[in-house]
Amino acid sequence: MLTTPAKAVGRPRNPAIDAAVLAATRAALEEQGFSGATIQEVARRTGVHPPAIYRRWPNRISLVEDAVWSEVVEVPIEPTGKLRADLLRLLTAFEAMLDRPAARAAIPGLLAAYHSGRLELPVDRWAHLSIRPQLDAILRAAAPEELDPGVDVDELWDLLLGAMLARIVIPPLSAPRRPLEQIVGLIVRILRPEPTPNGGDLEGSRTR
Repeated sequence: MLTTPAKAVGRPRNPAIDAAVLAATRAALEEQGFSGATIQEVARRTGVHPPAIYRRWPNRISLVEDAVWSEVVEVPIEPTGKLRADLLRLLTAFEAMLDRPAARAAIPGLLAAYHSGRLELPVDRWAHLSIRPQLDAILRAAAPEELDPGVDVDELWDLLLGAMLARIVIPPLSAPRRPLEQIVGLIVRILRPEPTPNGGDLEGSRTR
């Protein structure tokens, strides 16, 4: 038996309100810091009532995450197949986004909230706010001789994310900050297949 799809209840979500709330959240972060970027402050800046904000974001942390990370995932990176160049473009754009005033204000507060134990952190919480898809696309496009198939991409992602956050959050131990190319160089070395005896492939070396 065929059924007619149910119609959505209530008014459709207005994207202009979403954009205004996110912009106001970023402005509050820049001007008042993480503690000042509250739902009430965003409501005051936009004229959007708190219940309308809560219908879109369940809590202040989710709102701040969207305000900060939604700009990060908009970084357009089209893989060229050249691993070093593609990684450098991705991490350069990623660093520029993390280094924005709103992100710098939000990151320490978000990290503290994550480690407080009061938040539920499902695995897919940040799926729509991650540049991991861009990284995966770069690795898929890389030449076989540049990529060890045994590399754990999840561990590589953790390494990259930790290195980038450390560059933004932790004051550099030496000035000026080391070039991003050095991190990319280390990552390329990690990803490169291990050399086999006599320069041959591993399978061939077993049969000789």
